[in-house]
Amino acid sequence: MNNDDFLLNSYEYHLPPELIAQHPAPQRDSSRLLVLPGRDGALADRMFGDLPDLFRPGDLLVCNNTRVFPARLLGRKETGGRVELLLLDYPRPDTALPAADSGWSAVAAVGLLKSSKRCRIGMTLHFGDDLSGKVTALEEGGRAQVALHYCGELDDCLARRGQMPLPPYITREAGESAEDRRRYQTVYASRTGAVAAPTAGLHFSEGLLGRLRESGVGMAQVTLHVGYGTFAPVRSVDIREHAIHAEYLEVSGETAALVNATRAAGGRIWAVGTTTVRALEAAADPAGVVRTRSGPCDLYIYPGHVFRAVDNLITNFHLPGSSLLFLVSALVGRERILAAYAHAVAQRYRFFSYGDAMAMVIRE
Repeated sequence: MNNDDFLLNSYEYHLPPELIAQHPAPQRDSSRLLVLPGRDGALADRMFGDLPDLFRPGDLLVCNNTRVFPARLLGRKETGGRVELLLLDYPRPDTALPAADSGWSAVAAVGLLKSSKRCRIGMTLHFGDDLSGKVTALEEGGRAQVALHYCGELDDCLARRGQMPLPPYITREAGESAEDRRRYQTVYASRTGAVAAPTAGLHFSEGLLGRLRESGVGMAQVTLHVGYGTFAPVRSVDIREHAIHAEYLEVSGETAALVNATRAAGGRIWAVGTTTVRALEAAADPAGVVRTRSGPCDLYIYPGHVFRAVDNLITNFHLPGSSLLFLVSALVGRERILAAYAHAVAQRYRFFSYGDAMAMVIRE
């Protein structure tokens, strides 16, 4: 580790725009897989379906079971102009507000507002005959507090009126498709609350998970509701000065016990995605024992971090200059990561959310 590891411009790399995946692979586990050994071994170009070859009986696969909700709402202002509201968190039941009409409910929400002309406090936003919003406060950066009024169940209203919050680098003109409703979601998603998918998990099919179980690999889950801040650009020249967004975390007693027992027995902990890494590392004490934990998590991992709970990582390729790229650099070294990314570009791997994957086998 040297001073360059803390400079933002040290995390840039050349990426031809055509390598940014706009659609998922035909089948979940048909993506490519770049295997990065922990020591000085050579990179290996594999297929994601080969993943069980890298595991041993007694290893533990830990996934993030957060579920993405249709957080992007397109509608009209009371003046008739178009408006977009991107909810930044799933509205919680404890933020319920009084509703003016019988049969309706209201809840406080926070989101990003986009419209041709700035919205004003008190303005009504119409998203459908069963969902509307009233702007209650305006904040910096386009953020706004909104009272959402809905008829029926909120989940149903969002499913009818909302779109999946695809990341901004998916730029296809058609926008959200029926395919996105299914594929921008892991097969094991069960806890609603994310506005971005834990994308490493998108490669897993039920069949692949079954093959891993049959080979003696254990399974565990954590919850970390991925927030819009995962796309927030890092603006600090010194990456140590960046403040990471807080997201809701839950590591259950069952998962903590499985991780601790696996490590005690000599098995390896495989994290699926950087969100799972952050969840497990945040729940680990200085001795590496994982404890039950729930609540906000703002653990920021960059070079110099001492990993206590995670051995190996399955992840996607991350944006230049992003906090996710810092995290994987902390695991295997910045220069090794950038060399692996250069290889991936040369071999025409597909990048970002719907792209291909990497397996970082630190503990072989």
